[in-house]
Amino acid sequence: MDNAIFAPDFRPAPYWWDAAPPEPPVDDPLPGRVDVCIVGGGYTGLSCALELARNSVRCLVVDENCIGWGASSRNGGLVVGGLKIANSPQAAQLPGEDRNRLVAEAIGTFRFVCDLIARESIDCDLAVTGRLSCAWSKGDYDKLAASVDDVARLTGAGAWMVPPERQHEEIGSDRYCGGQVAESAGTLHPAKYVRGLAQAAMRAGAQLTGGCKMTSLRREKTGWVISTTRGAIAATNVMLATNAYTGPEAPWFRRRLVPVASFMIATEELPEDLIREIAPKARAMADTRRVLSYFRLSPDHRRVLWGGRVGTRDMDARESARRLHRVMTQVWPQLAKTKVTHSWNGNVAFTFDFLPHLGTHDGVSYALGCQGNGVAMQSWLGFQSARAMISAQPTDSMFARFPFTTKPLYAGDPWVLPAVLAWYHLRDWIDRAKG
Repeated sequence: MDNAIFAPDFRPAPYWWDAAPPEPPVDDPLPGRVDVCIVGGGYTGLSCALELARNSVRCLVVDENCIGWGASSRNGGLVVGGLKIANSPQAAQLPGEDRNRLVAEAIGTFRFVCDLIARESIDCDLAVTGRLSCAWSKGDYDKLAASVDDVARLTGAGAWMVPPERQHEEIGSDRYCGGQVAESAGTLHPAKYVRGLAQAAMRAGAQLTGGCKMTSLRREKTGWVISTTRGAIAATNVMLATNAYTGPEAPWFRRRLVPVASFMIATEELPEDLIREIAPKARAMADTRRVLSYFRLSPDHRRVLWGGRVGTRDMDARESARRLHRVMTQVWPQLAKTKVTHSWNGNVAFTFDFLPHLGTHDGVSYALGCQGNGVAMQSWLGFQSARAMISAQPTDSMFARFPFTTKPLYAGDPWVLPAVLAWYHLRDWIDRAKG
């Protein structure tokens, strides 16, 4: 029980909330009827609402908590587009043309979110830093090397391999076996971004209502009735954007999503020379382990922000901080005496085929399953869902092409995750032992 790692001002809350805390819900009256009711006030729902409102569609966003309270203001702020999909076995199994379309669309989400931020003048510390994928094993390095030319071609930006003997040019650590740099990636302040999306949606005419939980959904001849803790809403269309926070009131969707807790810490401010040593290029960084870590510098380049999956459900913020601190100092022993100022977690949604999904089911539009890479992807999928409703035509997105499957007997409670996490740890160890 090492309490020496905690700063005197330690807070069990997201570091991001220091500068952009979620705004408390206001008691505005609900509209009697809207064209579209969007359930979920994160990147997906707000991006959808923004595009709908810009096209004069009357829309309402409801969220059980404050707008932006969930993973949208708790994540690491790594904007990597579809780079993970580009390196995925799921993409590799597709026919050539389909793979190229899928990867091109996924990678294009990075440019989409950059353009959206510029168009709406969202102040969210966006920095095009590039991403370093740190190879956990020699086999992982070889897989990254096999994809590097495609990454460069499809992003239209630089991508190259960093061999182990040169990795100190990118990261001050001997923990990895080299890696891949892709320039088409960056970082932002996630809480500022979700706040800016909300402000942009409201400027365009959308109504946002936090503290308003959907309790049931009923289809009628003229559309939908959404019952909430604040009253009922009639809507022509419904869009589900709850991702890892999808509840039992949407059972079909809940059965297709696996909510996984992801944990983060922020360190105290560090000396400039130490910052330059550990992260000389200030890139977005993540490793290739199954039980991955993701990490970066704070927007002011004065702290380390470290995230990972050190558990599968909520836990005491100090305990998750201890676990993350141990992993961080295995990569950066230089930070052994560095103290932690913030510790928090949020839920991310995985799907059984490890791909995001977009479409409609029984008349309900949805965009779900970001696999922990939601900043750009969920913004894009929310936009795509809006375009489909505006045109009243099915989307041509590749993420609408795949069946949204589940597993027998799964009802939304991922009780098996601790065993899966242990198995992934073992496989990571085996991969490392192979060299």
